Amino acid sequence: MHDNQEEMFPVVNAMGEVVGCATRGECHSGSHLLHPVVHLHVFNNKGEVYLQKRPEWKDIQPGKWDTAVGGHIDYGETPEEALKREVREELGITDFKSERIGMYVFNSQRESELVYVNRTIYDDAIYPSTDELEGGKFWTIEEIFEAIGNQILTPNFESEFQRFFYPSKMRKL
Repeated sequence: MHDNQEEMFPVVNAMGEVVGCATRGECHSGSHLLHPVVHLHVFNNKGEVYLQKRPEWKDIQPGKWDTAVGGHIDYGETPEEALKREVREELGITDFKSERIGMYVFNSQRESELVYVNRTIYDDAIYPSTDELEGGKFWTIEEIFEAIGNQILTPNFESEFQRFFYPSKMRKL
């Protein structure tokens, strides 16, 4: 498997307003065309955090642990529609309540994303997609902070998790 490099993404400004469109390949080529994504951080009632394992075939951060749900917003789709679609596709969850807790621009060497950050508390069964993920599991907060800076987690997850959930524990980055 591999990512469809011809998939069309909206290109947005920092406020999320669509200003054009480009392919996945163009957005991930180092062009830094700002394109929107949704993230969902899934907590359980024990305070653990569900992380997904990215498959080796992904074009960005293969094989690393990442936010429970992360996906691109399709051209013509709202962030809320994209979040519901991505949660269903990646984790098999259709009944959940989420809260948007922020948005920010993430820059890496290959891309620039406008990230819509959401969270939920969920204790029912999770069925990670075998097509899109290598699996997933709940991590304790201590396990996450042990992994930060050790090439186990995606840099995006590390910075976002510390920024929105545990800013007082900033370390290693």
